Amino acid sequence: MTILNKLLCILCLLLAYLPGKNQVANRYDIIIDELMADPTPQLGLPNTEWIELKNTSAVAFNLSGWRIGDVAGQSGAMPNYLLQPDSFVIVCTASAVAAMSVFGPTIAVTGFPSLDNTGDVIYLRSPQNRIIHSVSYTDAWYQNELKKDGGWTLEMIDTRNPCSGLSNWKASTDDRGGTPAKKNAVDAMNKDSDGPALLRAFVSDSLNVVLLFDEPLDSLNAVAANNYSISDGAGNPQSVVVVSPVFDKVTLRLNGPLVRNKVYTILVSAVTDCAGNGIGTRHSARLGLSEPADSLDVLINEILFNPKSSGTDYVEIYNRSNKIIDLKQLSIANRNTTGAISNIRQLSADNYLLFPQDFMVVTGDPAIVKREYISLNPEAFIALASMPSLNDDEGDAVLLNAQGRIVDELKYDEKWHFKLIDNPEGIALERIDYNAATQNPANWHSAAASVGYGTPSYKNSQYRADQQVQGEVTLTPGIVSPDNDGMDDFAILSCHFPSPGYVANITIYDAAGRPVRYLQRNALCGIKANFRWDGLGEKDQRLPVGIYIVYTEVFNLEGKKRQFRNVIVLARRNN
Repeated sequence: MTILNKLLCILCLLLAYLPGKNQVANRYDIIIDELMADPTPQLGLPNTEWIELKNTSAVAFNLSGWRIGDVAGQSGAMPNYLLQPDSFVIVCTASAVAAMSVFGPTIAVTGFPSLDNTGDVIYLRSPQNRIIHSVSYTDAWYQNELKKDGGWTLEMIDTRNPCSGLSNWKASTDDRGGTPAKKNAVDAMNKDSDGPALLRAFVSDSLNVVLLFDEPLDSLNAVAANNYSISDGAGNPQSVVVVSPVFDKVTLRLNGPLVRNKVYTILVSAVTDCAGNGIGTRHSARLGLSEPADSLDVLINEILFNPKSSGTDYVEIYNRSNKIIDLKQLSIANRNTTGAISNIRQLSADNYLLFPQDFMVVTGDPAIVKREYISLNPEAFIALASMPSLNDDEGDAVLLNAQGRIVDELKYDEKWHFKLIDNPEGIALERIDYNAATQNPANWHSAAASVGYGTPSYKNSQYRADQQVQGEVTLTPGIVSPDNDGMDDFAILSCHFPSPGYVANITIYDAAGRPVRYLQRNALCGIKANFRWDGLGEKDQRLPVGIYIVYTEVFNLEGKKRQFRNVIVLARRNN
């Protein structure tokens, strides 16, 4: 070969790479369309992690200088490789190139990021330092309980719909476990026709607000300040930044500081996703400045500790204060056999606001709880990867603030369930009164049958407001029907005294004047006191329907006495 021919060959090689090197890529020109995050147990593919890139544009791109990364950092630069339109290339660590090259074109990068089995963000960055594509996946994306345990890749269904998440990904259906360097086995049309939804908002400080959406936004229209408006005079923000690499988060810089102890509402308009779909009905969220949780600001309000074999434990909490409380600053725990607090789990790794008088359900698997029980607020769920264990018979649930102080604690017992329930499996215990003591067994009752034995995310079926009258003893309701149907399953005897130190004896008589239940003996009362009668006799037996007298005698150490007689009707809707 002459020197001229050699020069011509070198020139041809250079020209082959120049088109790709000189072009600036737009978002989604090249995408991550398959990834192997969990290669074990091994099927038909090598036991190594890798990702696949696809060129969805009409031009070739030289990948020299491109990088991939995750939250921990990014890789070294990719080598010279010309990725043709509608073509694929495998990217992995150098030690895996030989094994992966069997399946097709493969390139290596130094510092290939470790792909977490669930809950990771992988992004592709061009030499111009632009995020071209990112994938924020979890193991729920496999949409297959068997395959999410490993050995199978995650594949994008429709590569023309690159910014959708769960709805556009699933586990590979190829028998080898994946399709490296080839068209995905799950490839199909899957057009995105749903607009983005605003999930929630939180405040990082009095001048900065963060909005979280359920999918990536078009960053060009999302930066317009007029698309965001905050109530109570806060108005439009001063500036807007769409946060990379996923572009599903927006930060707003306000013109003036937010005021404490105020709940604001933000409205979002005109923003679109990368497919051009406009925001839908979920376009508003509450926000405000959070405060630390003190004792009993947040309560344990409902607990399922003995689920069905198909179910899972949950703990519902309730914000009884007037504070906005950040769940990032709260943890749930239990106690070990020595009584020490253990298995502490932070409720949220991200800022997540719990507003006054709101409920939140903490569980290992929200989908299971929503399947087993009616959920009136499906957004009020927090998923913990490792929920503190709750024994089926008795145990502890503890809420801690960021300083490790106890906010509320419940030492529960299965004996607190309604006495006529033979099998409490799958039945939640509900708090009756937010203002009564957590550890008082009389302040808890089995959830009603009429609501499916649990009310996760909304007001308890057995909730009873405090209706005490000062200096009096009242009994509500006037008719009690102890059949656990959620309708007047028990009665509350409410006492309100002018000073503390009173002692109460409470006896229930039938219409013939015979005592059938010694409800309380020498019960020390504060200024307020509540006592519950579940309609059962002294030995927890059913009583005949009819009229009963609740006789209450109170006295104090000063010799003051008073008697109260309250009439109640015992009925039974379900025999």
